[in-house]
Amino acid sequence: MPKSKPTAKEKLHRKKEIKTVVMDKAYGGIAVGETMLVATPLIVDSYIRKIPYGETRTIPDMRAELAADYKCDGTCPMSTSIFIRMSAEAALEDLDAGLDETEIAPFWRVITSKDKMAKKLNLPDPTWLDDRRAMEMG
Repeated sequence: MPKSKPTAKEKLHRKKEIKTVVMDKAYGGIAVGETMLVATPLIVDSYIRKIPYGETRTIPDMRAELAADYKCDGTCPMSTSIFIRMSAEAALEDLDAGLDETEIAPFWRVITSKDKMAKKLNLPDPTWLDDRRAMEMG
């Protein structure tokens, strides 16, 4: 019997360790000798959940805030994007399961319809993200 594909929630909750890497080459705006945070999916999910209603963050803002929180010079852009998508996909699974928007990670506070990631999410239309933002902004 083939193994079933893990759900987005299962992927989000997989055990991952936070890493701090001293850069030996420049990457993602982080210079040689500086430290780069490689967060975890749950750290990114927690960050998104703490963004107050009616506020938004850009992905670069998020990366800068996470780096500061963990006393690093920067945060890995690639893993952060992957973890944002994991959080968003888990939230969409929860919505499909009947949870209320107030019970999920409000990923629309970080992702807009213009982000490449929006087209990869299982949304009826990427503008759904912008509609949520507009609704919260009043």
